[in-house]
Amino acid sequence: MDTDRASRLLLVVALALVVAFVLVQVGILAVPWASDHATVTITDGDGEPRATVDAEVADTWEERYTGLSDHDSLEGDEGMLFVHERESEQTYVMREMDFDIDIIFVDGDGAVTTIHEARAPEADEDGEDLEYSGQARWVLEVRGGYTDERGIGVGDEIDIEYE
Repeated sequence: MDTDRASRLLLVVALALVVAFVLVQVGILAVPWASDHATVTITDGDGEPRATVDAEVADTWEERYTGLSDHDSLEGDEGMLFVHERESEQTYVMREMDFDIDIIFVDGDGAVTTIHEARAPEADEDGEDLEYSGQARWVLEVRGGYTDERGIGVGDEIDIEYE
């Protein structure tokens, strides 16, 4: 009888965890460690700083889907940091974007794996066909031309401080 009760309790706890996970992923439930902003410091292989980005954090499915498409532009050292559960192949599109961006893919160890210079869609494009992929746990989007201006390249490292 105790085994049946323990099994039911374990099932209820597991179900509650699954429901909580789904609610966090769709953005209905916030997690206490979630943050709206982060400071992302990019350094070269010798630890010399290349850039510091004040980034909005997109860590739910809905925030990642919308991304920067509801922004008119990025200025200076502004950006958006996309946070994924784990490192995997990520693909980003330029859906409803009004401006060019650089997309920086960063692996689970904090190393830049790929950088794409992504153009805004033309008037006759919706941006869904403008796909950019890379291996990443985090993806940092900054204004177009930023990575060239700052000398950011594959192999550079990032450090993230959540506010």
